[in-house]
Amino acid sequence: MKVSTLFITLHAILVGSSFAFQSARKPAKGSSLQMTILSYGGKKKDFKAGSPLKSAASALGVKPKYSCKKGDCGSCTLSVGGQRIKACVGKVPPEPRLKSLQEKGLEIR
Repeated sequence: MKVSTLFITLHAILVGSSFAFQSARKPAKGSSLQMTILSYGGKKKDFKAGSPLKSAASALGVKPKYSCKKGDCGSCTLSVGGQRIKACVGKVPPEPRLKSLQEKGLEIR
């Protein structure tokens, strides 16, 4: 009786711990990249969601002031679609769900 209880307990521990070491699922190869349209001064460009906002802003011609380059001072803050994001540490936001904003793009100020 004790041997079977020990076996069941040992099996439960091994199976439970194996789930802790599984890698996260990767997106399917056929899935499309989520792109966000950003606009500034009449220019519109597509950027990958999650890419650095600093490089996206410079590609559109926006030149924010950088002081600390760590996000502490806030001198590089930009308004992207009405949301304030620090350009030195911020990421390009995901594509909005409203179709009108998807076509126009999120405006950078």
